[in-house]
Amino acid sequence: MHEALFEQIHKIGLVPVVKIDDASKAVGLAKAMVKGGLPCAEVTFRTAAAEEAIKQITSAVPEMLVGAGTVINLDFAKKAVAAGAKFIVSPGFNPSVVDWCLENNIPIVPGVCTPSDIEAGLSRGLSTLKFFPAEVSGGVDMLKNLAGPFPNLMFMPTGGISPANLASYAKQSNVLAVGGSWMVKPELIEAEDWDTISNLCSEAVVALQGLEFAHLGINNENAAEAEKTIAALQAFGMVKKVGNSSTFLNTTIEVLPKMYYGRLGHLGFKCFDIERTLAYLGRHGFTVNEETITRDAKGKIKVCYIKQEFSGFAVHLVKA
Repeated sequence: MHEALFEQIHKIGLVPVVKIDDASKAVGLAKAMVKGGLPCAEVTFRTAAAEEAIKQITSAVPEMLVGAGTVINLDFAKKAVAAGAKFIVSPGFNPSVVDWCLENNIPIVPGVCTPSDIEAGLSRGLSTLKFFPAEVSGGVDMLKNLAGPFPNLMFMPTGGISPANLASYAKQSNVLAVGGSWMVKPELIEAEDWDTISNLCSEAVVALQGLEFAHLGINNENAAEAEKTIAALQAFGMVKKVGNSSTFLNTTIEVLPKMYYGRLGHLGFKCFDIERTLAYLGRHGFTVNEETITRDAKGKIKVCYIKQEFSGFAVHLVKA
């Protein structure tokens, strides 16, 4: 149920938690976030402006995926949905809110921090839960431990997450998306500092990917030419490791005994989540070469190439 919406949230990867006091600033905020590459927000019912802010954003910025947060009672849930919220998030597990959302086919991500909370969600058929407050409830170590007894469950950790620990959460396989507020601080919204918000969103989106140069791949006409290249690199003290179809030198240079993708070779990049990174790169004009996709046992992409090449090199993504 609601797979398409949760997949959209997963590809965005970061759900800014918005506390807004003046609904007249909501549209400017949403446009700044979209400009920064974060077309998603959880507008919290911590202020009286939440309902009107959701209305204005959904009307004026339709490309924005807007949810409602801090939905602690049924009244808030009904107001949020009437205002146009596409999903509901709550800090705890309120059975009346959860059951009402399920009965009305509204995506709901209730907060949990114990196995008992999780089992209450599982008993209602939920597969995505909010882990809150994340840092003080065990953080990444807790998520790792929960992956054992609940292998098919996904979490949206929120609470205490910042640029300093974003990567540790983003790389977890049971994290659907991360919740945070550092890029949409109330004082920035109040000052209508849209440029700063856009820049913070852009920085967060890049950090979320975990992109890191992994290796250089060198194409060769044949095996004999490849051996010459390998011998030359060994003269520089590099240690070779022979694989099934190529040879690595110090893990950073891959020598191929054939002409493969890229006129000269390829640039390999590691990332936390290839599906998410492909969505991010798509906004920059890159597209995946479908023929090169390799998946793991759960159907997640492990390896792929990008169609576009530059300076004679193809681009290769590898899951970190």
